[in-house]
Amino acid sequence: MFGTKKKAVGSTRFSDFIRNASAREKKKLYEKVLERASERQRRVIEGASEG
Repeated sequence: MFGTKKKAVGSTRFSDFIRNASAREKKKLYEKVLERASERQRRVIEGASEG
């Protein structure tokens, strides 16, 4: 669009992981990320109810 080109960027550890990891490895990572996000949300909600 309008003659602009996206610049190529080098790979990151995360992009390499997503590209190369098995479905099992990705699932483990996603579960860990979701657990941490849920815990942070619980803490925010607890803090809001206390304040």
